[in-house]
Parts: sequence; structure tokens; C-alpha cells
Amino acid sequence: MQTLLAFAAALVSLRLAGALRKRRRAAWAAALLAYAVASAALAWGAAHGWDARVFRVYYLAGGLLTAPLLGVGSLLLAGRRWAASLGFAWAGLALGLVVAMPVHGSFGAGIPAAQDHLSVAPRVFAIAGNSLGTLAVIAVALATIRRRPLANALILAGIGVAAVGSGLAGLGVSAVSGFAFAAVLLLYLGVAEPSFSRRRSLTTRGSAVPPVSFITWPTKKPSNPSLPPR
Repeated sequence: MQTLLAFAAALVSLRLAGALRKRRRAAWAAALLAYAVASAALAWGAAHGWDARVFRVYYLAGGLLTAPLLGVGSLLLAGRRWAASLGFAWAGLALGLVVAMPVHGSFGAGIPAAQDHLSVAPRVFAIAGNSLGTLAVIAVALATIRRRPLANALILAGIGVAAVGSGLAGLGVSAVSGFAFAAVLLLYLGVAEPSFSRRRSLTTRGSAVPPVSFITWPTKKPSNPSLPPR
């Protein structure tokens, strides 16, 4: 069951990423693709066991890319074109960091805790990226909530569910997968909420549509240097 939930979260994330790509929201599409990859890594770890390679994929996609890329998407929607270059730079740095960082310790059946396998630097890097991404996307969502109240409320609810899942990661893969699935489903409903016409949702400068906000990938206590992901 835990594997199925994680796999379902990956599939829903992929569908949402495709919808965002069609709307020319590349940064958000990339963020949801990263979320899907993290979910798939979680499913693989639950089904076949964790090792350093699976953990690197999980940490890169969920801990280093998802939230920062969503932040980039919000900044782009608000007219900050320089955010595109920032997003490319961040993605390159994150990839290089994950390839180069040493991973130590043995892996058990549960979700690996970052503090058990990584040094401080990769965890601080992830905390900084996720914090800035959170600030950007929540600020845009709150600033535009009057234009799409239901959609943005669903997005913020998805953020909250994902954050709760992050704090409860110690309960195991089943709990994390359930929260991940619920979070991405709320985000999908927020994107699909038809309170505005499709045309307006694509052209209104500064709106939160496609209303994708910050996703904190559920992991063990990302707020202290124990990430990932977040």
C-alpha cells in the first residue's frame, strides 16, 4: 500500500506537470516533475530498499529542486524575468552538489534522514533554497488570493498538508506517501479550479494561475539541518 500511494503521487504530479507545461509555465512544470521523481524514488525505496543512488535522486528532486523551482515560477508570473536565470543556476548547482556530496552510513527500511547520511553543507544549501522558494510562492499566492480565492486556498491547503507530512516523516513511508498524495491532489485541484476563464488564467499578469505554490517534500525535520527534502 505504501508503494502504491507514493506511485500515485508520482502519477498525479506528472499529470499536473504536463498541464503546466501546456500553459507555458516551464518552471512550475519542472518543479512538479521533480516532485514526481521524488515520489517515484520514495516508491522505489519502499519496494526495493534504499541505497546511496536512490537517496541522491530523492534528495535532489525533493530536497533541492521542487520548492525553489516553484518559487522561480511565482517570480516569473509576477514579472521578474531575472528569475529564469536564477532557476537555471540553482538547478545546475543542485545537480553538481548531489553528484559531488559524500553519502555515508547504512540504509534501513525507513525513509533516510539526511543528518544520518550527509554533512552540514548540503543540508544548509537545501534549507536556504526551500526557505526562499517558500517566501516567493506564498507571497504571490497571498497577494493574488482575491483574484482566485478558491484556487489559491486549495494551493495553500496543499502546502500545509505537505508541511505536516514533512514533520511526520518519522511515522514511515505510508504516512509520508499519504500526505504527499493529498498535497499534490490539492495542488492539482487548485490548478484546475475554473473560477476564471482559461484565457484569463494564462494572460493575467501577477495572478497565481496556474496556482502552484510551494511544496515541501515530506522528509525528516527539514527545519533543522536534517533535511531533505525541503
